[in-house]
Amino acid sequence: MRSAIYARVSTRDQSCDLQVRDLRAYCTARKFAIFREYIDHGESGAKNSRPELNNLMADARKRKFDAIVVWRFDRFARSTKHLLLALEEFRSLGIQFISYQENIDTSSPLGQALFTIVSAVAQLERDLIRERVNAGIRHARACGKQLGRPRRIVDRDELVRLQAGGVSLRAIAKKLQLGYGTVRLRLRSAEISNQRRDKCSSAIIAVRSSVR
Repeated sequence: MRSAIYARVSTRDQSCDLQVRDLRAYCTARKFAIFREYIDHGESGAKNSRPELNNLMADARKRKFDAIVVWRFDRFARSTKHLLLALEEFRSLGIQFISYQENIDTSSPLGQALFTIVSAVAQLERDLIRERVNAGIRHARACGKQLGRPRRIVDRDELVRLQAGGVSLRAIAKKLQLGYGTVRLRLRSAEISNQRRDKCSSAIIAVRSSVR
């Protein structure tokens, strides 16, 4: 099994030697081939983006190794959300995650149970976020707020005049700095309105003729 070692210290004057030594020994005992060691010096665990962690995630997505070995969970991530998201991604990639100090190996039955719990928690978090967003939208609408981009005021008569003059829809859109879809939609709306007006006028004329 190809493994990747990840180690981190928060300050430049600290050393990752202890972490790396233990992880190398662990890989040797498990007969793991070490693909690469990713070591971040002077990087806070609260940061989701770190140079070597970013490299590790990029290589993981290319499936260059089969397992990630860390000294402790907090060496990989201090944020629970970050850890959960990473574990969920590793699960989808088929990559095992091993924490040396906590003795957690996701290839074991206990580790599989952990992954299941992690997936459930991640799904719950997504559902809660979706629910809060929907509740906020409903509240905003109840208060009379208009959601989305403000509708742009378009002179429909100008659109009709330009089209009647033989100007193409794309040229109209460019001239008036509008989207092509907006121009087509407004002209179609104008056409329907004119048809309805013509029908109404015809009906009124017919009624007047019958009265006479």
